[in-house]
Amino acid sequence: MVTQQCLQFVHYSSSSTCVVVLASSWSHEIHTPLHCFSLYLQLYHSFTQLRLSNWNCLHLVMRVTWAKKIFNQFSAQCLIHKGNFTTSATFGPSNPKFPIISNNFTDELKFTNATSYGSIPIYRILGSATEDEAMANIELEEAKYIKMYKDMVTITVMDKILYESQRQGRISFYMTNSGEETVQIGTAAALSLNDVVYAQYREAGVLLWRGFKLKQFMNQCYGNCEDIGKGKQMPVHYGSKELNFVTISSPLTTQLPQAVGAAYALKLAHSDRCVAVYFGEGAASEGDAHAAFNFAATLDCPVIFICRNNGYAISTPAREQYKGDGIAAKGPAYGINTIRVDGNDIFAVHNATRAAKEWTLANGKPVLIEAMSYRIGHHSTSDDSSAYRSVSEIAEWEKLQPIARFRQCLEKYGLWSEEQEKEFVSSIKKQILSDFAAAEKNVKPNWKEVFTDVYYNMPDHIKKQSEAMAKHVDQYKEHYPVELYKQQ
Repeated sequence: MVTQQCLQFVHYSSSSTCVVVLASSWSHEIHTPLHCFSLYLQLYHSFTQLRLSNWNCLHLVMRVTWAKKIFNQFSAQCLIHKGNFTTSATFGPSNPKFPIISNNFTDELKFTNATSYGSIPIYRILGSATEDEAMANIELEEAKYIKMYKDMVTITVMDKILYESQRQGRISFYMTNSGEETVQIGTAAALSLNDVVYAQYREAGVLLWRGFKLKQFMNQCYGNCEDIGKGKQMPVHYGSKELNFVTISSPLTTQLPQAVGAAYALKLAHSDRCVAVYFGEGAASEGDAHAAFNFAATLDCPVIFICRNNGYAISTPAREQYKGDGIAAKGPAYGINTIRVDGNDIFAVHNATRAAKEWTLANGKPVLIEAMSYRIGHHSTSDDSSAYRSVSEIAEWEKLQPIARFRQCLEKYGLWSEEQEKEFVSSIKKQILSDFAAAEKNVKPNWKEVFTDVYYNMPDHIKKQSEAMAKHVDQYKEHYPVELYKQQ
C-alpha cells in the first residue's frame, strides 16, 4: 500500500508558475495493473487535497512498464500551470533520453563557450599545398573559367560607371561589388538556371552569370520604361522571373524565410531543383535568419544558405556584430551541414557550392556556406566608410583582390594574357557606356503604372484613384512633365 509518507511534494508557487516535483521509491510495491490504477487514484486524491486555487490545469500522466509482474521503472510527468515547462523523472538504473543528438552525462560542472571548440577551418585551394593537384583539370573547363573571369571584370567596370553616374546625380543610388565578385560568380557558376535564387543586394554578378543583359542593369538603375520592374524599385533591386532570380527587396533578411518556403515547395513537388539564398553577416543577426535556419533544418528543405561575411554590416564591424566563431558556427547548432570558405578564392568557392548543391539534392537537406571576404568599397553611395575604418586597412585587403588572384592563376596556366585583358576591358567598357547612354535617354514608365501590379484584379477603390488622377493630370498637364513619361 502506498502511504502519504511515500510522496514528497515540493511546491513553488508564484503568479506565473506552479511546480510539483514527485519523488518516490515505491516501484517495488507495485505488482499488478490493479495496483497501478489504485496508485493513480491515490495520487489524484492527494493532488486535489492541495486545493491550489491558482492552478488552471493539472494533468498527471503515468507511464508504467509491467513485465513479468514486476515494475522495473515508474515515470511521472506533470504539465505545469501557465508554462511550457515539463518535468520528468525516470526511476531505475536507466538514464533518460533527452531530445538532443547524444545523451552524454558527466559529473563535472563546466560551462561551454566558443573557446571549448576549435574554430571551423576555412576551405581554400589557391596558396595551399594541394593547389597544383586541384588545378590539374582547369584546362578541361577553360571556357567556363574564362567566362567567370570576364563576368567578374564586367561587374567591376559596370560598378565604376554606375557609381560615378550616381555621384553626378544621374541615378539616385548604387552599391558596388568590389571585393566580393568571387563569392557571386563562384557560387553562381555552380548552380543551374532552374535553381531559384533569393539575393540580398550585392549579387549583381549572380544575375549577370545567369544571363541578365547589361542594358537590363542600366534600365533598372534608371527605372525607365524598359525596366522590367517598371521603375517601382530602387536602383540595384534587380529581379528576373525568366532567370529564376526573385526580385530583391530592401527590408533586411526577409529573403531567408521566403527562400526556405520556396525550397519546401520544391520538396513537396519532388523537384530536382534547389534554392540558393544570399545574405550578409549583419543579416544573420535578424530574427528572420534564425527562423529560416530552424525551419530549413526541421523541415529538411533543399536550400543553400550563402553568407557573405565581408567584415562590415554598413558601419558595424563583425567583431561588434556577433561573438563566437562567426556565422558558420550557427549551422551545426541548428543541425545544418556547414562549410567555411575563402571568399577570395574562386576555385574554393565554386567547389564548395557545387558540393553543397550535390549534397542538398541527394539528401533533401539544407547547407550553410560562410564565404569570408572583405568589402573594399563603401556600403553604398549613402555611406562613407572612411568614418569607421582606416585607409591602411583597405590598402591591406586590396593586395588580396580576388580578381587579381584569379587573373594570376589563369595566366599561370596560359589561359589569359595582358593583351587579352586590355582588349576585353576596352570592349566591355564601350558596351556598358553605350547601354548606359541608351538607358538614360529612355523615358519613364507611364505614370498610370503606379496603380498596377499590386492586385491581379484591380479593386474598385484603386480604379477610382486611377481615374481621379488621370482627370487631374489631363486638366493640369501644363504643370506636370508628362513628356518625360511613356504615353499609352
